[in-house]
Amino acid sequence: PTSAQVSVVPHSGRFCYTLDNNLLTTEQRQFYEDNGYLLIKKLVSDEDIERFRKEFTRICKREVKPPGVMIMKDESLRSQFGQSEKVVNKVQDFQEDEELFRYCTLPEVLKYVECFTGPNIMAMHTMLINKLPDSDKQTFLHPMHQDLHYFPFRPASRIVCAWTAMERAHQDNGCLVVQPGTHKTALMPHGYPQWEGKTNKLFHGLLEEDEKIPKVHLVMEKGDTVFFHPLLIHGSGINRTSGFRKSISCHFASSDCHYIDVKNTTQEHLEKELEEMVRKKYNAGSVELKDIWNFRARLVQGERINL
Repeated sequence: PTSAQVSVVPHSGRFCYTLDNNLLTTEQRQFYEDNGYLLIKKLVSDEDIERFRKEFTRICKREVKPPGVMIMKDESLRSQFGQSEKVVNKVQDFQEDEELFRYCTLPEVLKYVECFTGPNIMAMHTMLINKLPDSDKQTFLHPMHQDLHYFPFRPASRIVCAWTAMERAHQDNGCLVVQPGTHKTALMPHGYPQWEGKTNKLFHGLLEEDEKIPKVHLVMEKGDTVFFHPLLIHGSGINRTSGFRKSISCHFASSDCHYIDVKNTTQEHLEKELEEMVRKKYNAGSVELKDIWNFRARLVQGERINL
């Protein structure tokens, strides 16, 4: 039997967040069930990571300009470093870049994704993060948040993020920080944190954080990959080193998932902000949130149903 033989019905009562399969052990399924994340060591090869790194550098230097890609920069560093990786904090929506998008199609990644989504898999949201060394002008700290805040599709239990460390990630260079078990909570209200001059566009965070919930720093080696639930509260710290902390990630969803209307919900203000950004970028007239996600979404396995 292969991992493709996954039933879309969760195990009778015991497991809500993983599907019956022959890949994850009972212990791994129970860990994800309890904690909302699962770390798989050395899943992505050094060779693949090197290829992603090279392509990232080419994008930073404008040697390639993939359509639809969103490049987030620290503008305060541009006069010093010009067009280089020393300025770019994030390359988002790289679905049109053949080389980076290979990450979303790696069989070793998809076989794990299938344990959470089932066999029909859409790549919904892609990012290569280049966490810059902290500067006085800008702090690339991502406040604690739930990824579901950004997504107008459900059910949450059929969405999973794959996040791969492109070099060693640890506390000093701003590794991922998670609050285990918070995937069992509801979607909380998000907004911009009250940090003087240190807020990045669309880096929303929880408006109220429960400091009593323990935090775990995910120390990861190059190629290690963590899979986590979209309601898991997580963030990342400041990079206190002189190097760059790179990671590549994709949010996957079952194509059986469906779009929801976020009007009159805690996600409505994000919808307006995102639509306005897209209208400006593409000089477009009317843009709906669903259109933006339809543009980003790509089928990577099985058949496309709803998304």
